[in-house]
Amino acid sequence: MSPQKAKAVIAREHGAPVVVEEITVDAPKAGEIMMKVEACGVCHSDLSAAKGVIPLPPPVVLGHEAAGTVVAVGEGVKGYAVGDRVMSSFVSMCGKCRYCMTGRPQLCDQAAKATFTLPDGTVRTHDAAGKALNIFSGCGVMAEYATLHTDNIVKIEEDLSMECCALISCGVMTGVGAVTNTAKLTAGSVAVVFGAGGVGLNAIQGCAIAGAAMIVAVDRSDSKLEMAKLFGATHTVNAANEENIVKTIKKLTSGGADYAFECVGLGAVVEQAYGVLRKGGTAVAVGVASVKDTTSLRTLTLSFEEKTLTGSYYGSARPREDFPRLMKLYKNGRLKLDELITHRYSIDEAPQAFADLAEGRNARGMIVFD
Repeated sequence: MSPQKAKAVIAREHGAPVVVEEITVDAPKAGEIMMKVEACGVCHSDLSAAKGVIPLPPPVVLGHEAAGTVVAVGEGVKGYAVGDRVMSSFVSMCGKCRYCMTGRPQLCDQAAKATFTLPDGTVRTHDAAGKALNIFSGCGVMAEYATLHTDNIVKIEEDLSMECCALISCGVMTGVGAVTNTAKLTAGSVAVVFGAGGVGLNAIQGCAIAGAAMIVAVDRSDSKLEMAKLFGATHTVNAANEENIVKTIKKLTSGGADYAFECVGLGAVVEQAYGVLRKGGTAVAVGVASVKDTTSLRTLTLSFEEKTLTGSYYGSARPREDFPRLMKLYKNGRLKLDELITHRYSIDEAPQAFADLAEGRNARGMIVFD
């Protein structure tokens, strides 16, 4: 297959607005496929990359939450064919390393080699001048076409819309998985979720699916807190109106939460999430913080109160197992997906989509391709 011309969303320099350019996407090599992208979510991680909070070297083609159709396959590819519907997985999972073999593929050693290139260290993307363009997390799927390694894709077996599948591939997996895979929340528990954005809303509905008896959503936006109720929050707290958010939540929960999820990406909020726990509770840091950000705790509480602070990357995802499970939950009416999409954009409107994301206007913006 010859190279494809494609419009793509690019972060040319950290802190500058994203731009839409025509690029060239090369045909897949061994172990790779090319997909025609049909839907791509505008995730906060893409914004973090554009800002430099996630320090990927620009210029970089953004996008890691997408679904589309295979239009070409490279040499030696098995299990995928032209016409297959697939979704991206932004962690490259080799299936052979220690982490993959012990059921923790989200920590795959190969992923570190595919943060801004394909796993072999090269890219298939070039700008109009022929210069190589890096790709977000081995994907670069905020484009009309993208070439990915098969370690970064999952086949779509269910009859779901591409938009719904795109959502599952990152935001839904990250939020719901933090609850069900990482924390393993038990039914009847009290849970607090800090941040009611795209990931936070999914953590909230993950708590609801797992059977939490009380789910407290914390945010600084009344509109986001209203949406949190739609996804299962039983109580809401606007942190902007509270002098001591930890004290407020401990009172509201009659002594503290069993589980707390930080979905903001700030060390200070991680401290709050840990602080609202009752003895024996678990706090999960889900948000992506700056590399210079830190969290301080009273060390004594770890031993005397047996509290746990842990992280969750990609919802401790096992994509080829978890994606189909989430699809079934949606088809059975237990997982909300359509309600997450608050605005749809064309690719030419991508700069506005990022501006809206930065201003907190959307639960999830979705770029839809013709």
